[in-house]
Amino acid sequence: MDSPPFPGWTIWSLRLFATAHLAGVLGQAALAGLFVTGDVDMLTWHRNNAGVTHVLLYLQLGAAIGLWRPGRGPLWPAWASAGLVALETAQVALGQDRVIALHFPLGMTIFGLSAVLCAWTWRGLRRVAA
Repeated sequence: MDSPPFPGWTIWSLRLFATAHLAGVLGQAALAGLFVTGDVDMLTWHRNNAGVTHVLLYLQLGAAIGLWRPGRGPLWPAWASAGLVALETAQVALGQDRVIALHFPLGMTIFGLSAVLCAWTWRGLRRVAA
């Protein structure tokens, strides 16, 4: 069996951080739902989880860059992760300014994009590396 075209550590680090980031984004949705149903304490949890999730996204970006260089993998996951950084930064600003009409749909967009990227790390990246 041939070895993958790029080192396994680059694949697994991207999978780890993309999955952890997606879990954080899902947690954000759950915490927001609990807050809007009346549990006001969840707003603090939502804010704190946002910080952790954003750090995980920066780690995902670093892993995606590692997949590209030195891993010789595709560049687009790094660009996608950088785009998510921009979207999440806007998301934090909208949340702090209480612009809920944009904050909610942007959160769903971030969830969808994060899910697609995470799924690719487990399914598409396996095909590329095989």
